[in-house]
Amino acid sequence: MNASTMQATSGKVAVVGSPNAKLEFKTIEFSQPKGKNVLLKIEACGVCHSDSFAMTGQFPGIKYPVIPGHEIAATVVEVGPDAKRIKKGDRVGVGWSAGHCGHCIACRSGDFVCCKEMSVPGITCDGGYGQYAMFNENGCAIIPEGLDSAEAGPLMCAGVTTFNSLRNSHAKPSDVVAILGLGGLGHLGVQFANKMGFHTVGIARGAEKADFAKKLGAHTYIDSEKQDVAAELQKLGGAKVVLATVTSTKAMTPAIGGLAIGGQLLIVGAGMEPLDFPPVALLGSRLTISGWPSGTAKDSEDCLRFAALTGIRPMIERFPFSKTAEAYERMMSGKARFRAVIDFRMDEK
Repeated sequence: MNASTMQATSGKVAVVGSPNAKLEFKTIEFSQPKGKNVLLKIEACGVCHSDSFAMTGQFPGIKYPVIPGHEIAATVVEVGPDAKRIKKGDRVGVGWSAGHCGHCIACRSGDFVCCKEMSVPGITCDGGYGQYAMFNENGCAIIPEGLDSAEAGPLMCAGVTTFNSLRNSHAKPSDVVAILGLGGLGHLGVQFANKMGFHTVGIARGAEKADFAKKLGAHTYIDSEKQDVAAELQKLGGAKVVLATVTSTKAMTPAIGGLAIGGQLLIVGAGMEPLDFPPVALLGSRLTISGWPSGTAKDSEDCLRFAALTGIRPMIERFPFSKTAEAYERMMSGKARFRAVIDFRMDEK
């Protein structure tokens, strides 16, 4: 069947019409893909805290109405005539970076994840809260065998963010690396840090989380409610990297004193409050504070393969598509253990 005789595909999606509006289910038609675009039938989509940007409008460049969702795992059902890498029947993931412009300074430098005109699902283009979605093949990462789609979805954002930040950090195998927070990002960060060969430290509130941290792969646990985080890290020789997965900047500040010489506070938690620390604290030990913004589709493929190879998996709660609003509220409540995932296959049973 050629493109001129193909029929449009209809699918149900969950749409946000304007800031602070509720999710609304609609049925829309997806035309056949053109150029390098591919049409995806979505199997699962993780629900990320960054999805709240679409719900509240607190992010520049949101184009309403918009379909949220950037932790997508899907099967390719049609491909455009210019698609070269992605084939019909492939299982692919799409994350925060769904494509880049190719002409901004970042792109011309090959730094595509910092593209100033990046296609971001749920922000500048429609995302994965729907039965189907259309993306350029450049934004698609091949999902390896052995990873269930509901597990692969969160790895497209929370996974690649922690994986990619750690592999590009100052740390080398056997260095002390501390993961601040054991939530949606942190529980993956601990697993990646362990499998990368770092002396892994989990930091969270409450002694009751010690066993959980060590189950994930932490060699040491620090209870930030009862222990001095900086002092405990210095007992280990100082942390080469503290990966801050929490959004509380107040929780990040004490960790600065626990950094080793040349240490790095690496921030991936999207906090909105300013850090409160004296700049002089950075000078004597050449400390740095930096952030990391997820990764490209190629980075996501690397993350997925590493997870499949080493047995790293996100801990998830599954929701059918019909309960998308409940999945979002569960995520926003902070009670999800640890990633809420919309599993479209549940509605098909």
